[in-house]
Amino acid sequence: MGRVSNKVALITGGASGLGKATAIMMAREGAKVALADRNLAGAQAVADEIGANAIAVELDVTKEAQWITALDAVEAAFGGLNVLVHSAGVGVLKNVEDVSIEEWDFVHDVNLNGPFLGNKHALPRMKAHAPGSIVIISSVSGIIAGHNMGAYNTSKAAARMLAKTTALHCAKRGYRIRCNSVHPTFIDTPMVQSMIYAGGDPAKTRQKLESQVPLGCLGDPDDVAYCILYLASDESKFVTGAEFVIDGGITAQ
Repeated sequence: MGRVSNKVALITGGASGLGKATAIMMAREGAKVALADRNLAGAQAVADEIGANAIAVELDVTKEAQWITALDAVEAAFGGLNVLVHSAGVGVLKNVEDVSIEEWDFVHDVNLNGPFLGNKHALPRMKAHAPGSIVIISSVSGIIAGHNMGAYNTSKAAARMLAKTTALHCAKRGYRIRCNSVHPTFIDTPMVQSMIYAGGDPAKTRQKLESQVPLGCLGDPDDVAYCILYLASDESKFVTGAEFVIDGGITAQ
């Protein structure tokens, strides 16, 4: 217990999925957490579940002004910021011929521009409360490609590189802020559930997804949250610019 005691964390996409699991775990380990999401009611429900050391803030990660407002709210509530977790993400299952420019832009806006804006505006604040840690949840799809995931693949690959360039920037400036990326495969979250039920035969679709994983099953949100907890803690003080693959063995094939 207490692996992130006295740390303040802002977690995007905090209303559900990996963001929710990470917030609950980090609060359990002593952090004060701000759950940021477009779904303010959902984020508030998670904050209420956690209790006194959690707040909810409304945030569309694609809106620069909302980032500034959200960061102001975190500082007002908790006095600073030590950890930033980029969990908000979207996907479109379309190939490069079928995806529209509007869909392409939307996926990149959320998955890449969101973390960029967050890093840009959080770094000046985090410097005053170092050491700090930024975690970008990319995807195994940012490392290996799929024929029908053009926008998702490229946005997550770019997010992977954003983590590395942010890490080197902070190291060069002596900020004592680390930045790493996490690359899950199919995790049992609302996003993956929507994929399963969109296929028409949920059992068959789930089996198809599981068959792609050498361990033979979907991951649990906590499988990813434990990795983020490590990266948020001082246990990982010598880890920056790295990528952590949580994929049940997919990339080992």
